[in-house]
Amino acid sequence: MSKRFGWLLGGVVLLTIGLLVACGSNYNPSSDGLVLVGSQGSALIETFSFNLFNGHLSEIANTPNDTSNQTCVLKGIPTSIVVNPAGTFAYVILNSNTSCPGSTTGILTLRVDSAGNTTAVGSPVPFNPETVTILGTGGTVTAPVVPGPMVMDSSGKFLFVADRATTFPPPGSLPPQPPQYYIPGAVSVFAIGSGGSVTEVAGSPFFTTGTTNPATTVSQASLDIVSVAPTPTVFPAIGVNGVQNSVCSTPGLPPPTSQYLYAVDGLGNQVFEFQVDTSSGALTNPPNRAQPPVFPADQTPAGVAVDPCDRFVYVSDSLTNKVSAYTICNGYATQSSSNCPQTPLPPDGSLVQVAGSPFSLSGSSNSPGPLLVDPFGNNVYVLGTLSNTVSQLKISPVSGTLAALSPATVATGLGPASMAIRADDNWLFVSNFGTATAGGTSVSQYSITPATGLLTVGPAFQTDNYPWGVAVK
Repeated sequence: MSKRFGWLLGGVVLLTIGLLVACGSNYNPSSDGLVLVGSQGSALIETFSFNLFNGHLSEIANTPNDTSNQTCVLKGIPTSIVVNPAGTFAYVILNSNTSCPGSTTGILTLRVDSAGNTTAVGSPVPFNPETVTILGTGGTVTAPVVPGPMVMDSSGKFLFVADRATTFPPPGSLPPQPPQYYIPGAVSVFAIGSGGSVTEVAGSPFFTTGTTNPATTVSQASLDIVSVAPTPTVFPAIGVNGVQNSVCSTPGLPPPTSQYLYAVDGLGNQVFEFQVDTSSGALTNPPNRAQPPVFPADQTPAGVAVDPCDRFVYVSDSLTNKVSAYTICNGYATQSSSNCPQTPLPPDGSLVQVAGSPFSLSGSSNSPGPLLVDPFGNNVYVLGTLSNTVSQLKISPVSGTLAALSPATVATGLGPASMAIRADDNWLFVSNFGTATAGGTSVSQYSITPATGLLTVGPAFQTDNYPWGVAVK
């Protein structure tokens, strides 16, 4: 079987790309970090350790030398990867692919052992399909979910997945089965149980029409949920050496009891808000709302991130090279703005644009996509998917406004796809999807200066073909 599945057909060439990898070294959880990378070329998860003091890399498992001739190892193509707060389990979305016999779409749990190896726990848990009413009729149509990015809430209790808009039957179905229906995007939610198990919550997937209105097919491609982000229910701990790095690290400040989830519609240029049942994970309408509220974004939003101190939401606008900023109107002690409406509704997680939003990205950034806020709420990092860059911005703790750091961007490898930041706020990694024949197949590594948030570029390290998801513990 070809190493590249269908759309990845061709000769495989793994290029050496200047890296410092200490082969055969051991992983020591007390002095090393761990990076997990999803290879779409071999359909497996690679693990690497890195020294927390100098960043030097060590290969652990499924590294390029081990897997150059393997395919379909996980029986599905890995995309998003997340690690639980304890670092004991990782979760990866697998997508079925016709070139990988027996592959399935679902969420696979991986146990992470003390040596840095990952072992599958059971089989992938499939997604509940989307069942919607056919517009203008009493009939229904059921379509498989097309999963996009996945995130975990701060407490490690739930997984939230952005479900992309799709059609049914899918394009290219044989034989043709007209009529073809447009299916709106949604949000799938999974609860994490004992032993790392995952179970899709009752009522999932959840649609933007809310719990009081049935979801229907749409007349054209729309409601494409490209990214999701929940508000925190656990605040950041006191920082390194007892330094308080966030406003919510104050001892005795209780975490929020209400949780909201924001879902970005990349076709409708808008952000939807759900309330999260913190016991079950189910998504509902916010109080006194007939359906999930919607807030305008700039053109073609692509990513969303929530400040870990429950103050602000940031959305990347890929067409205009900007980032939209919002204050979360939740009435909580960390809320930093007085312009949130209090009547006729009490604070309910609504979003209000920060003054000056959207903020233009400086430097060479082009087509901003995934973005994240650092674990202490001081900085925003944005991937430039066409410029091969990371934009680095400072958050004003009072207003939520963004200001570019200097330099405004740092370079990634070719085709950056996703990024992850370590909970200690000292290391950031970017997977570079690239192409094997054009210097791709790598992960970029950066150290972070805590006082400023500035990224220092370290040596990239080679991965197996087509890395996509990346996670760090």
